[in-house]
Amino acid sequence: MKNRPRQLGFFFAAAVFAYALDRLTKYLVEHHLAARGPVVLIPHVLDLRYTTNSGGAFGILGSEPWLFFGATILVSVVIVVAAFRVDSAATLLGLGLVLGGALGNLTDRVGHARVTDFIDFHVWPVFNAADSAIVIGAIVVALAGTRRSNA
Repeated sequence: MKNRPRQLGFFFAAAVFAYALDRLTKYLVEHHLAARGPVVLIPHVLDLRYTTNSGGAFGILGSEPWLFFGATILVSVVIVVAAFRVDSAATLLGLGLVLGGALGNLTDRVGHARVTDFIDFHVWPVFNAADSAIVIGAIVVALAGTRRSNA
């Protein structure tokens, strides 16, 4: 366990990176995109479109924002506790991304009771950098788990 402090530093760095990226992109979107129409980056494929969401993924349970607030707090605590018990760098990276993304969306919920979304691929609901970090982090954790179980 000689690398334990370094591994935990990696976990917290991933969380801080995901959180900072989310906050920066949402700040830019709220200050430069909220008052205008969508910005087309790739026609019929990718737009930057300001929208907000009081619910979870795909706007589910939009009238129950307290549910997502409570769930995010609980999941964040579980992730931090788990990080001190995990010894896989890949798993810690994934957990850090999930934590940073969760805290990014939680910050929106605390400040506005709504999450700012802006990435629109037209075939999927509009999402944000925090959502991306959560999904990528979960994939990394799953892949790390399958790799360890096959070893």
